[in-house]
Amino acid sequence: MARKIDVADGRAALDAVRTAAAGGVKPQRTDLATAVRYLLQLLDEKAPGNSVEVRVPPFGAVQVIQGPRHTRGTPPNVVEMDAVTWIGVATGAERWADAAESGRIHASGTRADLEDVLPVRP
Repeated sequence: MARKIDVADGRAALDAVRTAAAGGVKPQRTDLATAVRYLLQLLDEKAPGNSVEVRVPPFGAVQVIQGPRHTRGTPPNVVEMDAVTWIGVATGAERWADAAESGRIHASGTRADLEDVLPVRP
């Protein structure tokens, strides 16, 4: 990831997203983007590597998990989901298996199961 998000800024963005969701309103895009990127940053710190690409369009992507390095083209192990799903599984508000079973996580490759490294506990 290009830039480190300060812990206070990341937690503030997560709180803003949670508050908006609890109130039934759509979170501000900047808060959503910061929260997603902060949680991707925490995942990168917890499970560094280059064998799985985690994508949360349009906000960010990161390569994690030790294993064969991917450098060109489409990675063999890809995980993709929307921002709300990512925030849920990354914080432990939702189980990985439940989100995957419901079809909100698209995962391909033998290493594309992140259940062992989630939640990241911000």
